[in-house]
Parts: sequence; structure tokens; C-alpha cells
Amino acid sequence: MDRPAPPLPDLIASGRGHAGLEWFDLKDTDSGAVRRLFLWLPAGDMPKAGWPALFMSDGNAVIATAIDAMRAQAPYPSGTNLGQGALIAIGYPTEDAYDPFRRSWDLGPPPGATYPPFWPDTPEVRTGGGAEFARFILEDVRAFLATRTRLDPTRQGLFGHSFGGLFALWLMFNRPDAFTHWIAASPSITWEDSFLLQHRDAFDPAGYEIRLLLSAGEWEGDELAPFQRGAEDAEKRLAAKKIERTLDAAREMAADLDRLPGVSARYETYPAETHMSVLPVAVNRALHFTFAARS
Repeated sequence: MDRPAPPLPDLIASGRGHAGLEWFDLKDTDSGAVRRLFLWLPAGDMPKAGWPALFMSDGNAVIATAIDAMRAQAPYPSGTNLGQGALIAIGYPTEDAYDPFRRSWDLGPPPGATYPPFWPDTPEVRTGGGAEFARFILEDVRAFLATRTRLDPTRQGLFGHSFGGLFALWLMFNRPDAFTHWIAASPSITWEDSFLLQHRDAFDPAGYEIRLLLSAGEWEGDELAPFQRGAEDAEKRLAAKKIERTLDAAREMAADLDRLPGVSARYETYPAETHMSVLPVAVNRALHFTFAARS
């Protein structure tokens, strides 16, 4: 018996943007939260199986970079090894690169915690909404996309940076069937007392083929970037680095997971990049990891 089609999220607003980009403000069918879906499709004929696809969190911050990287490289696969694919990014109805309050909730896996406000006279910051966000992507977004295009189920990646990298790893540990390629750039593995390691220890990839890329910038290790040395906050930054261990934690995670049957995990360090400057490099590498023309 055929399963009933999942309900479609309400379309609140839509528009067009950079180089063929379309955006849609969708109302979560469960929570009612409105998020912005960005969709970019290559020109030309769609493959029979549908477009390979890369899903990205922090959509407002990454979509333009991803589009321009695809436009510049994918038409020349013999020189770049980058094939064509659909770009799908989830963000928020804002012109800013980030909505810090909302991304903290969406990208923070459960159980989460409560933190002081980012700014005076604003609400407390909550994490722990990762399950809600995952359901939105896997059910609402995919149901909506099915009305716009066809995606190849055998090649779909998920990219996240920082909190987004934490979310990607958490989802991979809990729903390894959700995507075929996983990219966690500068993931916040030690966030909230490294609870993610409990998910890693319980992870059973049996029956799945997991392709995973972890990465960090050179200056996410033990040293400050040259321009940060001697600054007023240098000692504070160094103390935070010892707790966050972004580079070492990502490298260790890749080594641990690559030992598991069915998992192909690797780690990359991007020279001369900090936690924030690494984003365009990481986006480009995510495209190549997901859409490689030849492996």
C-alpha cells in the first residue's frame, strides 16, 4: 500500500536572487517556525536519477559562496573535477548572514541548555532544537523540493560549519540513512561537555556506507592567528582554544570513525584560516566532496 504524501509546509513568501537562486519562506508543519529555503539548480538537462544535491545549514551565510563556486568550476570538470548538482540551503527570513538566536536552537542537538541573552533586553538563548530542525529538513523541505525538482537519492550531502558541523555529526550518528555524504567543518564537538561523544560511542554504521569529511582552519589549533597575537583578548582566546580543541577534536573524530566498517572518514586542515575565515574554503571543499566528477 502506498504511503500518503507528507503534508507540505505553508509557503509564506518567495523570491529570486543571485544567478538563478530561488528562495522560499516555509512554515514548519510541526512547530510553526518560519525558515528560509534557498534553492539553486544548474542550467541544462537534469540527469535521469535527478540532481545530486548538497544541503547546507546557515543558508544565508553560505549560499552565494556555493553558487559562485559552482558557476565558476562545474562547467569545466576536466580542470576542476567538480560536477553539477543542486544547492539547497536552510536559513532564516533576514538579510543578515546569521540569526544567532534561532541558529542556536536549530543547530544545537538535544537535550540542550539555556544561556544568557546575546544582547541586553533580548530573550535567553536556548539550544536543543536539533530534532525539530532535522524533522523540518528531512520531511518538510524534502516534500517541498519534490514539487520543484527531482533529487538523486544516491548522492545527497549535508554540510555544516561550527554549530552546523555539530548538528551534522549528531544527525549522522542518529540517522545515518538521511544523507550519503556528510561534511562537518570546524565542528563544535566539545560543546556542552562533549555530549556528542556519547552518540559517537553508540554509533552503529552497519549496513550503511558513510562518507565523512571533517575539517578545521590552521588557526583553530593551539595557536592564535598572527593578527590576533598581542591583542587585548589574546589570553582569553588562548584559554577558549584549550577548551574547544576544534582542530584536534575534528582530527581525532575522523580517525576514530574511519576505523569503523562502512565508514570512510577523512580530515583536512585549511592553512592560514580561523574559525570564521575558513567558511568559504570549507564550502568549496564540501562541493568537491559531494559533486566530484571522478573519485
